[in-house]
Amino acid sequence: MLFDTQFLPFLLAITLLSITPGVDTLLVIRNTARGGVRDGILTSLAICCGLFVHATVSALGISLILLQSAWAFSALKLAGAAYLVWLGIQSLLSARRGNPLPVAGVTGAQRRVGFWQPIREGLLSNVLNPKTVVFYMAFLPQFIAPGDPALLKSLWLASVHFVIANLWQIGIALMVGRAGHWLAKRWLSRTLDAVTGSVLVLFGVKLALAQRP
Repeated sequence: MLFDTQFLPFLLAITLLSITPGVDTLLVIRNTARGGVRDGILTSLAICCGLFVHATVSALGISLILLQSAWAFSALKLAGAAYLVWLGIQSLLSARRGNPLPVAGVTGAQRRVGFWQPIREGLLSNVLNPKTVVFYMAFLPQFIAPGDPALLKSLWLASVHFVIANLWQIGIALMVGRAGHWLAKRWLSRTLDAVTGSVLVLFGVKLALAQRP
């Protein structure tokens, strides 16, 4: 059941999806630059924990109800878009203030955020993303046979996605962390904040204006 003939196609598809740049990758880069590798890893783990939420609601049929309800889907879409815009504005304000990014490993640098902030940001960015709802509703059932226990199989596939996505995103966090001395430079930190903030806002606006599937 777990390693059937559909597992390798799923593994290939989910790997390609995981390495495709998007909001998750951008958020990991942003939080690693802001608080060091620890924050990047926590962000990645939180993002991927959201996959189990989507797998569960998909298996239980809640996603189908959501997709068929115009107001419910719109509410989720707007909540996710507002959250991305809010994250982007925070980065833009940081760029405007011009505070050097507190990168771990740089002498005298201090993290500006608490332990739970990157976890909260990562989890909410994933759970509030209607594109992930649509993806799991349309994608996962293709790899679940009629005789399989839907919830168990969905959680198993989400676990595979969890591992693949974390390997990729934590690798990115480690690479950004190694560039700590560069990211601590004032001009570069402001540029990174401005770029990530602008892209997050654009992602949010695009999501808000997107037509429901």
